[in-house]
Amino acid sequence: MTSPRSLAEAPARDDLQVVTFGLGREVFAVPVVLVREILDYQAPSHVPGGPAHFLGLTDVRGQGVPTVDFRLRLGLPSVEPTLATRIIILDVPLPDRTLALGVVIDRVLAVVTVPVDRIEAAPDIGTAWNAGFVQGVVREADGFIVILDLPRIFAGDDPVHAAGTATVENAAGGRLAMSTAA
Repeated sequence: MTSPRSLAEAPARDDLQVVTFGLGREVFAVPVVLVREILDYQAPSHVPGGPAHFLGLTDVRGQGVPTVDFRLRLGLPSVEPTLATRIIILDVPLPDRTLALGVVIDRVLAVVTVPVDRIEAAPDIGTAWNAGFVQGVVREADGFIVILDLPRIFAGDDPVHAAGTATVENAAGGRLAMSTAA
């Protein structure tokens, strides 16, 4: 178990501190302030009747935290967990509450501080992702880091994957509509 808040120094005012993680070849990031902790993967306790991307509940010190397969939520195919698979426990601010949520990801990469002036606007043409769910992108030598807007991803049931691109069919149509409050 790793707590990103204790791993990195406090960023300067014009910096954004993020946890980067991989899903396949894609690199994503979420702001550190939303990350409660990172857990080694263990299969969540199944809850019947949920959508395909809802895996069940993860016990986090006596609290049942809803846990989703982030690959499925983002329209990517599911894969079997490996030794690098982790569950990131997030506190996602929604308009009416804070949602405690576990997201299963392929691997954690790093906690990094990104200067705000390096963050580019989300492209609205030629991207597989719904630009409304992306806070911005950071250009790196070997590609981009996509900074996700978690409150928008988990506040409604809009598809994260942009229209007209391949998506994974699942019971919820690639959408998440959870009413579980933490």
